[in-house]
Amino acid sequence: MKTSVVRVELPYHLQLLARVGSEISVEVAGAVTARSVIDAVEHRYPMLCGTIRDHVTKQRRPFLRYFGCQKDLSHDPIDAELPQSIITGADPFIIWGALSGG
Repeated sequence: MKTSVVRVELPYHLQLLARVGSEISVEVAGAVTARSVIDAVEHRYPMLCGTIRDHVTKQRRPFLRYFGCQKDLSHDPIDAELPQSIITGADPFIIWGALSGG
């Protein structure tokens, strides 16, 4: 099984919780999908469990978005393979805290 090292950028509040900088790297075995990347992040940083996606449903939290290669990946199928440049580490998988208000 192939292992890829994926770069992940976290929003500031998750950086504080995990006590890391803005970018982390995680190893993903097998297919590199949004689900496998988030699984790897939660495995390496257990304090982030439930902050990116719901504990029970595993659905993305409403005010978080996923980006990569200058594209919003939030509504792509969770098990769709991510773009090649994310898989190779050329581009990061970005978890972005959405803004709201008026």
